[in-house]
Amino acid sequence: MKNLFIAVFLFILFVQCIPVENPQQKAEDPLPGLEAVDDAFHFFVLGDWGRNGQFNQQQVADIMEKSAYVVEPEMVLSTGDNFYDNGIGSIHDYNWISSYEKIYKGQYLHCPWYVVLGNHDYRGNVQAQIDYTGISRRWNMPDRYYFKDIETEDGGMARLVFIDTSPFEDDYYHEKKYKDVVAGQDTLAQVRWMDSVLSVANMDWKIVIGHHPLYSGGKRVNETGSIKRHLEPVFRRNGVDVYFAGHEHDLQHILPEGGTHHIISGAGSEVRPTGMMEHSKFARSAPGFVAGSLTKSALLLQFVDIKGNVMYKYTIEKTIE
Repeated sequence: MKNLFIAVFLFILFVQCIPVENPQQKAEDPLPGLEAVDDAFHFFVLGDWGRNGQFNQQQVADIMEKSAYVVEPEMVLSTGDNFYDNGIGSIHDYNWISSYEKIYKGQYLHCPWYVVLGNHDYRGNVQAQIDYTGISRRWNMPDRYYFKDIETEDGGMARLVFIDTSPFEDDYYHEKKYKDVVAGQDTLAQVRWMDSVLSVANMDWKIVIGHHPLYSGGKRVNETGSIKRHLEPVFRRNGVDVYFAGHEHDLQHILPEGGTHHIISGAGSEVRPTGMMEHSKFARSAPGFVAGSLTKSALLLQFVDIKGNVMYKYTIEKTIE
């Protein structure tokens, strides 16, 4: 009888220790609204971020990692201003650790990063950011401007063109902190190069990544004229589908006449008030990033805030001939 009692007691104790699933918890989506498109090429777009983890930089990095459990990015595109306030000093600068390596340390963020220069990067050692490409396994900026071709799982081809926009900002030629460094750049040579790499006919998508926006409803709503004057003719004659920019510390989607979708993703850390303009489809002053999912015929863009909320979704569709 004593042994039977002990057996019953142990059985009851064992049953009580078995965890009971909460159906509500199991059904709960950790990132409500974030969509993972099957057989798509996934990437994240982040800009204006390098602040030693402060001003929400670390929190944005954390939600990027969490989002990557749902949408596994094959690359991160940086729209510039990678290191505040004065760029990087050398390949040994501690900012590489404090603003990049220690911040974006999650497993899923160890995919390749493809990077462009912002105006704050121009205040430091630009060559050091280029040279870090040969040191880091994920940092990619082989030159001030370059391109990369990708293929989607359904056979689509996309050309990503990374450009250096600071030399196209006319005001910089009169500002002490920029004039000497931009004066050494040949903007005509860069325009000719853009035409040469964007004029190809065998690409389903032509996507450009730079720092300065051509359109904005944010702080610089009236200050994009010179960038627009220099770059919009290049985009139009080459049929650019999407231009990803930063510089404005917010998230925006603008679709002016001409067909190019202008996406601002500059909310990687500090944000500023923003607003809508004539051609705006979305604008939000919230720390976050943009998740892109590309197939041969469509590009899904999801704007994700610091809490993991999908604030805005938009699908760009292309006609397959």
